[in-house]
Amino acid sequence: MTLASPPATAEMQAIIDRHLGLEGPLLPMFHALQAEYGHVPATALPLLAATLNVTVAEVHGVKSFYHDFRDQPAGRRVLKICRAEACQAMGANAMSAAVLDRLGINWHGTTPDGGVTVEPVFCLGLCACAPAAMVDGRVIGRVDADRLLAEVSV
Repeated sequence: MTLASPPATAEMQAIIDRHLGLEGPLLPMFHALQAEYGHVPATALPLLAATLNVTVAEVHGVKSFYHDFRDQPAGRRVLKICRAEACQAMGANAMSAAVLDRLGINWHGTTPDGGVTVEPVFCLGLCACAPAAMVDGRVIGRVDADRLLAEVSV
């Protein structure tokens, strides 16, 4: 997977400026940047801070609080595996370890070919059908490692 060059400052600033009139504009700005680039570029954080008259640390704190904002673009397929207690009780830890091992990545990692990103989530609301996962926004229950890998076509 080749890394794209960082987005131009003026381009990011234009995206940020489009959301300035909103009440509480930081989250919409994050969403817009991620929609445009597939992640929130690190170079956007100082622009956001300057635009909103807050510190870069404050901007980073908000970004890091929300797990859906990425530092790098995700793979073509996104697999989210529930890490909450009900899923753990039904074998999610062993299943997750098997999936990560077979993909050769860690949590938040993307396969070298850019095909799959695996992320932990802390409850998908499918506790009665644990363990649960989400593939590209579609929730599935009673999963095992083989089924998850088949779902992402690995």
